[in-house]
Amino acid sequence: MIKYIGDKKIQAKHLASCHCGSVTLELSLPNGIEKPRRCDCSICKRKGAIVGSVALDGIRIISGADVLKLYQFNTNTAKHYFCSKCGIYTHHQRRSSPNEYGFNIGCLEGVNPFELGEVVTNDGVNHPADKQT
Repeated sequence: MIKYIGDKKIQAKHLASCHCGSVTLELSLPNGIEKPRRCDCSICKRKGAIVGSVALDGIRIISGADVLKLYQFNTNTAKHYFCSKCGIYTHHQRRSSPNEYGFNIGCLEGVNPFELGEVVTNDGVNHPADKQT
């Protein structure tokens, strides 16, 4: 299945890379980019990325596994990955849906995240996992 953003074709398999090209990912996006979003949690508001989601088996690291660095904070549940050479955030294992990766739509080759139209902002400041009972 092929989806479109405007007049741009989004194929089921898509390449993504960091800025310097050291990290290259292959993403399986059979339904195109679904539910693009931003988040206002402490890390997301600083990185400013528009994020999509993919199943854990939907990302394959083609190159650069050795330069990817992991960053965790707070509950240490989410796993945020970035290129240690250029600093670009590429993807993270989600805290709210640990069976998914969030990925930086800006890293997708041939996709301009500013052409996605309206992008919702999730309330990460008041994340349900942070609520004390």
